[in-house]
Amino acid sequence: MIALVKILRVEPLGGHRLRVAFSDGMVGDYDFGPDLAVGGSMIEPLRDPAFFARAFIELGALAWPNGYDVDPIALHADMREAGLLRRGADAA
Repeated sequence: MIALVKILRVEPLGGHRLRVAFSDGMVGDYDFGPDLAVGGSMIEPLRDPAFFARAFIELGALAWPNGYDVDPIALHADMREAGLLRRGADAA
């Protein structure tokens, strides 16, 4: 079953890592470095750590000023499968 979740909070951790808190109370740290290796015009600006740190939440999804966004459901599933999620007291 697919969990319908939104991102509630995002915190840059340096480099291409973010701490992400979801609406189901789960929180985790994710390294986007490998994801940025694919390239492309939308990905290119995110390779700059200063630009990457400008991540924000738009309609429950992770987004950047250039219009690039990440589906919160897919990110949650990827993080869950990788064992990166934990119950966060302040996530809800």
